[in-house]
Amino acid sequence: MPGHWLLKTEPATYSFEQLEKEGRTTWDGVRNNLALMHLRAMKIGDQVLVYHSGASKSVVGMARVAAPAYPDPAHADPKLSVIDLTPLRRLKRPVTLAEIRSEPALAESPLIKMTRLSVMPVTGDQWKKLLALADG
Repeated sequence: MPGHWLLKTEPATYSFEQLEKEGRTTWDGVRNNLALMHLRAMKIGDQVLVYHSGASKSVVGMARVAAPAYPDPAHADPKLSVIDLTPLRRLKRPVTLAEIRSEPALAESPLIKMTRLSVMPVTGDQWKKLLALADG
């Protein structure tokens, strides 16, 4: 069974729309130790929700891990890792942070509890709830 994750990105830096256009990307720029630990735990086929931070503050799309963690080729620091992602689909509608915060089923989500973390696991129940919200 695939794992479920949420990745945050500033859309002005890299948006889900850009991932859709490119068809595949190397997800880099992760520096936080806990976020790196989560990134290294990702497996090929794991599903990912892409969250736009900044002004939009919403979950906007789904992607799939296409390559597990490997050393960041752009940096000599051996602790830095990257993964490869491919897009699956844009959500029917974005799920805003305000909606997520108002959902009791999502109260324990790292998106609420650890707001600065850029890579986080999502439980199966949280995943289902977020997709239900996106489907309206």
